[in-house]
Amino acid sequence: MGTEAPPVKDPARWERRYTVSDIPWDTGKPDPFLEAYFETLKDKPLRVLEIGCGTGTNALWLTQQGCQVVALDLSPTAVAIAQAKINSAGVECRVLAADFLKDPIEDGPYDLIYDRAVFHIFEAEKERERFAKRAAGLLREDGVWFSLLGSTDGPPRDTGPPRRSAQEITASIEPFFEILSLQATCFDEEGHPGAKAWTLSAKRR
Repeated sequence: MGTEAPPVKDPARWERRYTVSDIPWDTGKPDPFLEAYFETLKDKPLRVLEIGCGTGTNALWLTQQGCQVVALDLSPTAVAIAQAKINSAGVECRVLAADFLKDPIEDGPYDLIYDRAVFHIFEAEKERERFAKRAAGLLREDGVWFSLLGSTDGPPRDTGPPRRSAQEITASIEPFFEILSLQATCFDEEGHPGAKAWTLSAKRR
């Protein structure tokens, strides 16, 4: 199992992990939770923002489903890898090195915001609230945010994804979002065996 994710406030540490390929969260395959969620949608999202796109696997998959995707990551190395992957596939997708909480983000409003294991990194409730508020502000009316995040369920562990309780999640996001679904699950067994998780879908208020 991989080590704990580095603090989000330290972009240089994220960059170092990508430069040495210390990225246990990167499976090289589209997120099966995203695929399953996308399949349930009657109206497929036109504009999608991915936060923390890493090496671009999910951004590429979303683009191949017909979405107009803007993908962000703190690590310039991750962004370069993602852009090369996009270019090799011969599709159009904007991939940017950017801080979701601080940097300007264009091409909105978005129909869908997606993050795989980014929201849960923020330790302080005020930072999680800031994340949720920013996400809500970038979505169209009734736009949806879909997230995969670590759960406090399961036995104690010292490694793997950060852990958030249902109470922490709801307290941080309910001022800005109506929770549509918060379902208990597990991360990928290959990279994080036994690590409990949540899938969250929430509609902008």
